Amino acid sequence: MERTNALTHPVLLVGAGPGDPGLLTLHALTAIQNAEVILVDALVSEPIRELIPTAVEVIEVGKRCGKHSMDQRQIEHIMVAKALSGAKVVRLKGGDAMMFARVGEEMLALKKAGLSYRVVPGVTAASAASAYGAMPMTHRDVAQGVTLITGHGKQGTIADWQPYVISGHTLVIYMGLKQVSHIEQGLLAAGMAPTMPVAIVGQASQVGQQRLTATLAELSELANQPNLPTPAAIIVGEVVQFSESLDWFEPTQAQLASLGANADKLAM
Repeated sequence: MERTNALTHPVLLVGAGPGDPGLLTLHALTAIQNAEVILVDALVSEPIRELIPTAVEVIEVGKRCGKHSMDQRQIEHIMVAKALSGAKVVRLKGGDAMMFARVGEEMLALKKAGLSYRVVPGVTAASAASAYGAMPMTHRDVAQGVTLITGHGKQGTIADWQPYVISGHTLVIYMGLKQVSHIEQGLLAAGMAPTMPVAIVGQASQVGQQRLTATLAELSELANQPNLPTPAAIIVGEVVQFSESLDWFEPTQAQLASLGANADKLAM
């Protein structure tokens, strides 16, 4: 039986989405505004950070490009300690809290401490890169399925890419920029055509968004472009061919929409 202390509040594990504050859920916004302590990841965008009330204690616990402000066990210790003190704690993560965010480990730490928790889903990077990059992850003519995978796991990159080379399938690869040569070589060795369209979408939904397209054989070169914004998702599949003809996103207009007309409403 869960030994929840009646004096504590449920810890909220919140997905902040890809960066545009207009994509925050109402539940996420309410959690941010009612928090007393927020443990925030590096991938949470500045416009969303600006929605955090000044009275909130903000603890930076971000992990990015191999640079960790603190290790996972420290994060869990602080989160548990703050919750046991009676504070309203929010663990704020970029994208969706349940997708490649180690939230399972944090839920387990909270459960072991006898604390209750709630998960607030967010728009994940794959959805943002697909929508704002104008590439549907599925399309009846060319892609009947999609796989979301990480390019950088606990044991490094994926060793066997054969299961991911599927006709009529789209791959969306998280955290893959540091492993692009392995990804390219692995997919080619597994039989994927070197002419398969690929895209890299950096900072999807944000003002600095960039979308670069090429073929699988050119993926490493594509990822080495200077000033490519991160975080970035890699999309591999025939759906990439639609990115130019269906393009709709203009960062300046998106910034005005999310930070201008809606800023006062979001801050209320």
